[in-house]
Amino acid sequence: MPAVLTSSPLTPSATAIPHDISAAIPSPSVSSFQLGPLTIHFYALCILVGIIIAIVLTNRRLTARGVEDWQVLDIATLAVPMAIVFARIYHVITHYTDYFGPGRNPWNIFEPGSVWAIWEGGIAIFGSLIGGTLGAWIMCRRRGLKLTTLLDALAPGLILAQACGRFGNWFNQELFGLPTTLPWGLEIDPGNSAIPLGTPPGTLFHPTFLYEVIWNSLGALVLLYLSRKIFFQWGRLFAVYLMWYGAGRIVWESIRIDPSFVILGLRTNVWGAIGAVALGVIIMAVQYKRHPEPEESPFIPGREPQPADD
Repeated sequence: MPAVLTSSPLTPSATAIPHDISAAIPSPSVSSFQLGPLTIHFYALCILVGIIIAIVLTNRRLTARGVEDWQVLDIATLAVPMAIVFARIYHVITHYTDYFGPGRNPWNIFEPGSVWAIWEGGIAIFGSLIGGTLGAWIMCRRRGLKLTTLLDALAPGLILAQACGRFGNWFNQELFGLPTTLPWGLEIDPGNSAIPLGTPPGTLFHPTFLYEVIWNSLGALVLLYLSRKIFFQWGRLFAVYLMWYGAGRIVWESIRIDPSFVILGLRTNVWGAIGAVALGVIIMAVQYKRHPEPEESPFIPGREPQPADD
């Protein structure tokens, strides 16, 4: 059975060396604001901005391949909700002790800590990739569009959307890394329940959100450059995305201190990241063997749009 990682030991350097806070990154003092009777969470706004960026960029890339303008919106009507639902399911399954057991309240939506309370945080990118891809496949079949074309068009926007989403972790003061003496360490409010017991006051933490923002932004530039090459069609650009994102996520997950299941010495999300890299390698190898030729059309053979009669 997997063990539960409840805390991470402090490194000796975190307690022995004074912190240089000259360049320390402050955490926001608020994570939401009121709009009439509604509470608007910055976490949700970051995700929404990311979705908009991904849709707009993907639309531009698809129309350049000859797909009808804004057809991506039709695909998003199913892919985005399924991505969110699967992201929440994945998180709840991999953190089920946070929701089930004595004193927990998993099903009452009107009480904090329920499985439905996605506004409290707790979604997983690997779950969203599964759900979003499934929803996209369904809609692509209905629209006569090749899934590989869509995924290649989506890859740069998707990794940019993930960069935007990480700012939500910053607002929520969550998913930060081990204590650090680096000057760009992240300041966390002393009362944060995610801080390990025994941590000295004023300790700084690795800003894993910022590491991933930088890594993902660089990845978007790499993907946009590679997309100009004919070779990176037939899903091979999306394979590069999986390998790039997964490689970075292996590192960030390895230094995070939030509780997580550990299997064979690794956090579940590290295994998920390793799986993403492996899947990217498999897609690259299989598609290179199956489709060495250029992807001439974005449409499924026989499903090409017919020109209107004069």
